[in-house]
Amino acid sequence: MHRPHPIAMRSDSLRPPRGGILRLLFLVWALGLAAACSAASGHARHGPEQARATTPAEPSPPAAVAVPAGEEAELVLMNRRIVRFRATFLGAPPRQRAERGRQAIVAQLERGAGDTVSVQPNPVGNIVLVGGQLAFVLTPEDTDKLAGESLDALTDTTLAALRTALAESRESHDSRTLAGGLAVSAGLTLLFVILLSGLARLRGWIARRLAAAIDAHTRRLRAGGAELIRGERVLAAARWLTGAAFWLLAALLAYTWLARVLALFPYTRAWGEQLDDYLLGVLARLGLGMLETLPNLLVAVLMLLVARAVVGLLKPFFDHVAGNGGGVGWLDRDTVEPTRKITNILIWIFALVMAYPYLPGAHTEAFKGMSVLIGLMVSLGASSVVGQAASGLILMYSRTLRTGEYVRIGEHEGTVAAITLFNTRLRTGRGAEVTIPNALIVGSATRNYSRTTDGLGFMIDITVTIGYDTPWRQVEAMLLEAARRTAGVLADPPPRVFQTALSDFYPEYCLVAQAAPTGDAPRARVLSNLHASIQDVFNEHGVQIMSPHYMADPAQEKCVPPEKWYAAPARRPGAA
Repeated sequence: MHRPHPIAMRSDSLRPPRGGILRLLFLVWALGLAAACSAASGHARHGPEQARATTPAEPSPPAAVAVPAGEEAELVLMNRRIVRFRATFLGAPPRQRAERGRQAIVAQLERGAGDTVSVQPNPVGNIVLVGGQLAFVLTPEDTDKLAGESLDALTDTTLAALRTALAESRESHDSRTLAGGLAVSAGLTLLFVILLSGLARLRGWIARRLAAAIDAHTRRLRAGGAELIRGERVLAAARWLTGAAFWLLAALLAYTWLARVLALFPYTRAWGEQLDDYLLGVLARLGLGMLETLPNLLVAVLMLLVARAVVGLLKPFFDHVAGNGGGVGWLDRDTVEPTRKITNILIWIFALVMAYPYLPGAHTEAFKGMSVLIGLMVSLGASSVVGQAASGLILMYSRTLRTGEYVRIGEHEGTVAAITLFNTRLRTGRGAEVTIPNALIVGSATRNYSRTTDGLGFMIDITVTIGYDTPWRQVEAMLLEAARRTAGVLADPPPRVFQTALSDFYPEYCLVAQAAPTGDAPRARVLSNLHASIQDVFNEHGVQIMSPHYMADPAQEKCVPPEKWYAAPARRPGAA
């Protein structure tokens, strides 16, 4: 017949005799009986031959054996954690030890024999007694090895928690205490409702004040009758912020009210304390985290301040170069602004790279994921951007174009208004501004009319085709005369005429001259005036212009005599 283990017996069957010496003898007898039972069972398994063997027997396994973390169990009383069992003791796993200990304590309380807590040391551990009866045994294997916990420290915390739970158990049977808790909880609930109602009224008052302020400011921020800022959008954002703040404070009030109410009653007091500990723990972790990151944050701010100081120190140098027309070495007025921007960007990037490890949360998984996302976005979408930026740098530092020069890029012709990192803007002088990508400029031929001139101004060239029946000397003289009559065309250097082609029906004449006015609109006016002068001179001498589609001589020459130049509604010279 199987005899139950002494520790597995009910607590009433293990009631020791009164007296300290007799109680100690009783505990020693119980432990000895358990050892004898284990030895007897081992003798029965191995047989008499092995028992009579002369060789020494293997040492018996220890009384307590540690188990994996997933098999640990807690002894809970009055919703309060008393102790965590981490080992199997005399064949009983942690879950069984916890359940037996709880049942022994509950049985002792039901008998009303007393709830005095005491402890007795033993070679296998510390024996915890409740009302003089065995409750459970704490072994060295139950301690937290990772935290360096000792058996004495575990025993002290266990006794303190057990005494608190037993006191709450006595309190739960006191009707006056329960009635007082109900009264206080009713008062706390009323206070919670009042505070919540006041918070809702405060939210409405703040929303009305914000709406009035936003409406007043948006009415003032108008340009030409147009509303610069959408008031309803700002008002919706303000309402969302006030609503979020209200619900956050309401949740905090509800959390505090629930913790206070649960702490009033013995059975739920542990839950209330856990809520308080959790909230205080979160606040403490936030505070400690801020304090721990404060030195690193100061280092990061210091690095950014140093970068700002370096940018400030370089500013007078770049301003001097920008104001000095001759420039300094390789740096001139055209390249000073892009050089300033590139230098500032590099300084700030270097400062951010140096300050990044000191930023709060820089080593967290969130920052790492954000870095991967940014890198993926840059690698997928930055190829064209980098190409345009590289083309812009090539244009700036190779000085292919300069601001104020008159150029022709493909089919676009005009004055360079600005050269940025990604595009170049041309003003045609006819009320339009053309934006050309820098990559297109680098990959195409550019005709610059401002580089071959001496001093200020630009070159102009006009091509006309006249029939072979007109002497080429007369055509050259007429073109030079038209250039002489045009205001803005310089006499020095003198205009020149080139015969650029001898086509099937006509030769081609190209008039090249230098104009003094600068800018986009003056050049467009000079070209228009030069075209008008050419028509006047050719009409005066009875030479018809059949370009660019001269096919055959007409029956009558296509000329306009001077007496018909000002036929209504023609504009006379000098008229507005």
